[in-house]
Amino acid sequence: MKLPAIRGKIGVWNYYVSTMSFRDVALYVKEINDELHKSTTLSKMIQRSITDNYKKIKSYILNQDERFFNSLVLAVYDGHPQWVEVEINYDDGEEFFNMGFLRLNGEEKIFPVDGQHRAEGIKRAIEEDESLSTQTVPVIFIGHSTDEEGMQRTRRLFSTLNRYAKPVSMRDIIALDEDDVVAIATRELLVDHPLFENDRVLDSKGKPIPDTNKLALTSVITLYDCNKELLKSFKTINNNKIALADYLRLRPSDEEIELFKQYVFEYWDEFVAHLTVIQEFVAMEGSSPAEPFRNRDNGGHLLFRPIGLLPFVIATLEICRRDNNSKINSVFNKFNTMNLRLNQKPWIRFLWNDHEKKVISGDNQLVKLLLMYMYDPDIIKENEKNSLVAKYIGKLGNVEEAQNILNQLSQSNTNS
Repeated sequence: MKLPAIRGKIGVWNYYVSTMSFRDVALYVKEINDELHKSTTLSKMIQRSITDNYKKIKSYILNQDERFFNSLVLAVYDGHPQWVEVEINYDDGEEFFNMGFLRLNGEEKIFPVDGQHRAEGIKRAIEEDESLSTQTVPVIFIGHSTDEEGMQRTRRLFSTLNRYAKPVSMRDIIALDEDDVVAIATRELLVDHPLFENDRVLDSKGKPIPDTNKLALTSVITLYDCNKELLKSFKTINNNKIALADYLRLRPSDEEIELFKQYVFEYWDEFVAHLTVIQEFVAMEGSSPAEPFRNRDNGGHLLFRPIGLLPFVIATLEICRRDNNSKINSVFNKFNTMNLRLNQKPWIRFLWNDHEKKVISGDNQLVKLLLMYMYDPDIIKENEKNSLVAKYIGKLGNVEEAQNILNQLSQSNTNS
């Protein structure tokens, strides 16, 4: 096998950058066996580190025409690899000596130091679709030796490449991903929906919104999570059985993307049209439109806190699902009559510490259940009601007071 390559050096490593066809990856790249450890137990530990993630990579290769990978880092030993240098001279006298051919006689042993799952995914993909065999993947070859020093050096590289690999951040997914339909819809909202313009969505690394921010309704990651809940509802309506994680990795058809975007926009349109507090926020002028609704004096309104907005979206969708006669606009209308101020019952001491003037860390599931209970106690199941009562009592620390508040909520719902 003769491969065109570029030779380079970094630290103690000489390396060769080239490409391999999927077929050659399947033929020549083997799983790590005893190359990094003399101990059979330790070798098996590394082999077991190959998880089912290769199945997702296989699916990606088979289903994504715009597939692309980072380079595989492949260690080579034994056999008789040869570097054949090609000298390149330009008219201006500049010369290059780092280009040439890496010649492998087929007796070499090659294993992945980085890219084990990609290599396995490639092998499984061409088992299902042989036409992919001629596709090529970038590779970086390094030398390996099986003495103790060589094993130690390659182990160190193996752990470095795998330990410090940084997953793509959620912010980058939202901003850039063209396969994740939730990210696509979220970007559309940020560009085209009046509720989310003029810095009303905070670009932050997490969900929380700092006290200094007086502009935003919510954070971009919370908005993404809300839209992910809308996707779950959308998938249920459309009888889509594919797992959510897999669905987000493969770009749907343009028609399905448009349908989902329409579904998302309709939800947020109704959110604005039927919730007075949101209308007041949108109408606010000046540099601090969110301050009346999120502050340290009284906590503000539930919907202006990530711990409130996401469970609210989940609760409204669940209510519509459980009560087939309910439309989202009527659900919003009913919540519009309820008290969602954090410094008042049932939220004070449950989500708002009025003494320390700060939000109490909450549980999305518990907040969702309380919202559904406020909407209609009969819409939640008996085990959910028992869980809510027990945890609400635990939050308030007073059995009688907690039960009285829940009874009042139930009675006010009956009266309405």
